Amino acid sequence: MSVADEFGDRIRQMRAKAQEMDREAEQVQDPHERQRLKDKARRLKQQSDQESGEGSDPR
Repeated sequence: MSVADEFGDRIRQMRAKAQEMDREAEQVQDPHERQRLKDKARRLKQQSDQESGEGSDPR
């Protein structure tokens, strides 16, 4: 497996985890925990976007 393949796998895993957290947040009854999960998912998605080069251009 090449470095690019490993990098792509890492990005996909981060995005999948972010989606999983979003789904979990929808099931949580506690509003503070729900918000915590949503915030964590958002940060993870932003990180994956930055690492993949998406979102690095503010235009």
